[in-house]
Amino acid sequence: MRMTLLRSLLLLPILYGTLVSVSVAGAPPVVVMLGDSTTAVRPGAIDRVYASRVEQSLVDSGFPVRVINAGVGGNSTTDGLDRFDKDVLTHHPDLVVIQFGINDSAVDVWRDPPATSPRVSSEAFEANLRLLIERSREAGARVVLMTTNPIRWTPKLKQLYGKLPYDPERPDGFDAPLLSRYNAVARRVAKEAGVPLVDVHAEFMRGDVDGCSWTGCTRATRGMRLSRRCWPR
Repeated sequence: MRMTLLRSLLLLPILYGTLVSVSVAGAPPVVVMLGDSTTAVRPGAIDRVYASRVEQSLVDSGFPVRVINAGVGGNSTTDGLDRFDKDVLTHHPDLVVIQFGINDSAVDVWRDPPATSPRVSSEAFEANLRLLIERSREAGARVVLMTTNPIRWTPKLKQLYGKLPYDPERPDGFDAPLLSRYNAVARRVAKEAGVPLVDVHAEFMRGDVDGCSWTGCTRATRGMRLSRRCWPR
């Protein structure tokens, strides 16, 4: 729950500024949030995911907006592209928020035989992000990119992924080998494409990341302080 709150706090400042410029009288802006399980609705696991928190915060602030949650657990950027027409463009969005990377970068060493490369190469990940941005813009939508949250070991995650290229002896032994590179790609693509970036990973790294797992963060974070630091000045 606290991770979803932090995501909301980090995302709100950028959404305020972006949506004000696209708002049309009588027609609430439409925001589509495209991503994986960190975006998706998760009944029984998280009461209110960050997409619903963002929508409620904006409405409570007197800014009507319609937020579409297009997150699907286990998805990569390749999956996001495959369902882009159905899950994004059919809603005629004014803004598309994109967050992928955890599944793209995963090397499924638990398989028999074990995988030896990521599900989506970093080169394909970059190309997919650029295409998602391009297709959103072609549809007249603005874009916001988000990096992933950090990942820290849980017993189950260590059982599945606790071997090379990962290092189960290091607290960041899941992040460092691959996921950190994919987040670096997302930062670079955002800069080169000229789209706003919500650097969730960087903000968590400034705080408490010990509770972060594949499916979320359970430990407390200083969400309001992080929000103030991200607020445009």
